[in-house]
Amino acid sequence: MAMPDHGSNPVPPWRRLDGTTIFFTVLALGAGGTTWWLQGGEAFTQTLGRAAGLLVWITPVLLGALLVGAYVQRLIPRATMEHWLGGRSGLRGLVVATAAGAITPGGPFAAFPLVVALYRAGASVPVCVAYITAWSVLGLNRALVWELPFLGPDFVLLRLLVSLPLPFLAGYLAVLVTRWLRP
Repeated sequence: MAMPDHGSNPVPPWRRLDGTTIFFTVLALGAGGTTWWLQGGEAFTQTLGRAAGLLVWITPVLLGALLVGAYVQRLIPRATMEHWLGGRSGLRGLVVATAAGAITPGGPFAAFPLVVALYRAGASVPVCVAYITAWSVLGLNRALVWELPFLGPDFVLLRLLVSLPLPFLAGYLAVLVTRWLRP
């Protein structure tokens, strides 16, 4: 149940076409062809333009997150990472991952490169699961920017309190599942 480690062995260009890449490439080509066929070349071009605009908007965020992830791997010694977030970090690792996930701003383009960097630097899979779970269910940035103005402090506090155990539960379940898969 390990994440792929592309950090130690660079993937040759001809091997980068894995099943996921091929699937989404075929899906995109099929959707584009269907759009052209059903709605014409103008709709296809407009849609392609919107997609390019989204790519331009996302690229700086993704680039920044990838750079932070690369620097995290370089700056934090593996022994330190394994101590705080490794397989033997236990509750300490889950607490650190939950706090880090909760304060990580941005969407998946920011969070996922960071969790991959943590994993490659020595964080365990259960800790990475707790991080992603905390980022998705706690998200303090989203709570402050979106929930608080729309839903009020009572709702936000209640939601955060009932959601707080979820990253820990997910991390512990990840421990159990990985032990079950690797007897």
